[in-house]
Amino acid sequence: MTIPTDTLRAHVQVLAGEIGERNTFRPQALRRAAAYIEQAWRDQGYAVTRQEYAMGRDTWANLEITRRGREHPDDIILIGAHYDSVIGSPGANDNATGIAALLELSRLSAVRGLGKTVRFVAFVNEEPPHFQTALMGSRVYARQARAHGDRIRAMLSLETLGYYSEAPGSQAFPFPSALYRLFYPDRGNFVLFVSNFGSRPFLRQAVESFRQVTPFPAESIATFEWVPGVDWSDHGSFWVEGYPALMVTDTALYRYPQYHTEQDTPEKVNYDALARVVDGLTGMLWALSR
Repeated sequence: MTIPTDTLRAHVQVLAGEIGERNTFRPQALRRAAAYIEQAWRDQGYAVTRQEYAMGRDTWANLEITRRGREHPDDIILIGAHYDSVIGSPGANDNATGIAALLELSRLSAVRGLGKTVRFVAFVNEEPPHFQTALMGSRVYARQARAHGDRIRAMLSLETLGYYSEAPGSQAFPFPSALYRLFYPDRGNFVLFVSNFGSRPFLRQAVESFRQVTPFPAESIATFEWVPGVDWSDHGSFWVEGYPALMVTDTALYRYPQYHTEQDTPEKVNYDALARVVDGLTGMLWALSR
């Protein structure tokens, strides 16, 4: 399977190049980003559900589409990415790359039979000041999913997926960094799967499935949720509700020099590497959804 780099590049260019910074402080841009995602999904043949919630006098929406499973329709695999960007940044890598990957995965799933139900969700308001608050889009979503009794068997957060480097020393680590250097490469040329201890069985299955379909370097870690960066995306919202969840990432601030800056622009993204990662995620999704 070959994922077209032009499609990924086009999504990132619209979100980060044309729309640019998109958050509740630039509401028109945030709504333009939502409209772009909705239209892309309609073009793929999906009906889009808007999960709207109020915040002050405004209303914001998580966006959802569903590919219903044939054998196990009540068992849900959820793949999500946030479509907002941090204040002051156009958010090409963080997180237009995650949305681009999400849109490609949904496009390929539209024509494939799946055993389990797969939901694709674009989350709003992941970045500060809503980050890890009750108004974070994924917190709203996960809380309602638990209240509805949704059987989410696995959640994957696609977070900052487009920066890779072969330079020695290009990969940094959280404290205690010397410990992590014993087990992980010092070159930032790999994609990382991150989970808490409770999601470790899901982590093993996901990484094994990814490696079976692509030689792209992949590492994994199951660790404490208090390690800096481990819960810094939408998967953390699902941990709060007791769902197994993990993050797929290029490690963001531990590798990407332009993280959360105005320099996080579309030309910084390695689209060839991103396409290879999405290729692996596609094969992984087919395995998980059997």
